[in-house]
Amino acid sequence: MAESGRERRTAATAVRVRVEGSVQGVFYRATTRKTALGLGLTGWVANRPDGSVEAFFQGPSAAVEAAVAWCREGPLGARVDRVEVEPAATDDRSMDFRVVA
Repeated sequence: MAESGRERRTAATAVRVRVEGSVQGVFYRATTRKTALGLGLTGWVANRPDGSVEAFFQGPSAAVEAAVAWCREGPLGARVDRVEVEPAATDDRSMDFRVVA
């Protein structure tokens, strides 16, 4: 059955991810951003005072799942000990993926 001239959109899903281990000072945020942009996601990534990294990913479900899978490995030089993932509300204001200081 044809779509009546409209593009079919995939519903966005969103998650909040917290990554623990040796994940600061190893370009974790920068490579998370590059990965997320490559997957077409919006959101943000930030260092937390406790040494972990937190991220918000939003986009098509398969792309969000791919970003979470990447977080479990991280960039070369990182040591990921634990990844917590929880569903989050989507944010219609999120238009890009940024590194938060």
